[in-house]
Amino acid sequence: MSDIGSLYEADDTPTPTWPYLCQQTYADVAIIGGGLTGISTALHLAREGVSTVVLESHTPGYGASGRNGGQVNPGLKPTPDEVEADFGPERGTRLVNLAWNAPDLVFDLITHYSLKCNAKRGGTIRAATATSQLASLKSLMEQCSLRGGSVQWLDANAMHERTGTSLYPGGMLDMRGGQLDPLAYTQGLATAAINEGARIYANSHVISVRQSNGKWLISTQHGSVIAKKIVMATNGYTGTLWNKLRRSIVPVYSSIVATEPLPQSLRQRILAQHEVLYELGQITTYYRVDTSGRFLMGGRSYSHPAHNAASFPHLVDRACAMWPELKSVQWTHGWNGQLAITLDHYPHWHEPAPGFLSVLGYNGRGVALATVMGREIALWLQNKAEPLFPITPVQPIPAHAFWKVGVAGRIWLGRLQDRVEKLL
Repeated sequence: MSDIGSLYEADDTPTPTWPYLCQQTYADVAIIGGGLTGISTALHLAREGVSTVVLESHTPGYGASGRNGGQVNPGLKPTPDEVEADFGPERGTRLVNLAWNAPDLVFDLITHYSLKCNAKRGGTIRAATATSQLASLKSLMEQCSLRGGSVQWLDANAMHERTGTSLYPGGMLDMRGGQLDPLAYTQGLATAAINEGARIYANSHVISVRQSNGKWLISTQHGSVIAKKIVMATNGYTGTLWNKLRRSIVPVYSSIVATEPLPQSLRQRILAQHEVLYELGQITTYYRVDTSGRFLMGGRSYSHPAHNAASFPHLVDRACAMWPELKSVQWTHGWNGQLAITLDHYPHWHEPAPGFLSVLGYNGRGVALATVMGREIALWLQNKAEPLFPITPVQPIPAHAFWKVGVAGRIWLGRLQDRVEKLL
């Protein structure tokens, strides 16, 4: 088993050389964080001629944007009906439309900028792991269908045919979804943003932010930016720079393992039409087969960084239990990263100070949603649209210092609930 980091980092494709900030510069908008939210915001601002600088502590895509499972999934965690009930008919309808059709923007950008990120649009399968989940999943399918979504029901036989396992009693296929190499996608968008006029600086960790004379001074170790507005787009990697933001989300770790390219017999059995799949339930797994024929499975992780597939035996064991043939396949990569979870399972828009916007909390649906969010942030900064989510005060989570204990307990309880649900 390899000790290399993520499968995406091990790609032979040459990576761009990113400069670091080593002087003082000026911008209309400074963006802290070079993940998908920050990069998409920069791209959409630069396309409109807005002077934009991105400051990233590592390299673009270092965080969850470049470490996730590569699933381009439509929607929010709550159902369309729930979203409209929570936000009202006007904003709720807009949210549903943008979130559930968010993959359109991802694949449009890939086509427009000819991004080489191994993208395939074979759809997303939401898989029921217990018969007790079927009624709510069918309700979700009806809600999506009523709103024009390209969805279809998969019964147990159809699920077996698609997945090669008899585990699932049913599922919903949403053809808006797909897959890609998330690191290549994020860095490809970053290159496109630079070509549109944005300035992106890597290895430029922000050490302080302060407001003076109506402008913001953002300082790094070797340089600074003076900007009219700031966007903080650090999501699950939000640190102490603005500590209340850090304490408003739970940085849950998710892990992924990947195999060598599968034999053709397995490729024809497991998601042969380039679908991606994630399971319903409390603590479940998600998986896909990439364009090279490698099998990638992801799920919850213990709360510290780890590398190589041997670090995540629970994922390897589960995959081999579902498809025993995988026992003879080499597991070549394993890695993890931090997702940002909010208590209400919605992304949050905050304006902690005038001219300072923070957007975070994708709850595991960041590839498509963060791409759309960047476009919507850019529109809002130019006074061309209302904020996608209401701008709310930052609300630190009580007892946040004990989040690792809480996450461990939640995983244990969730797995227990999943076992009970399968017995019902």
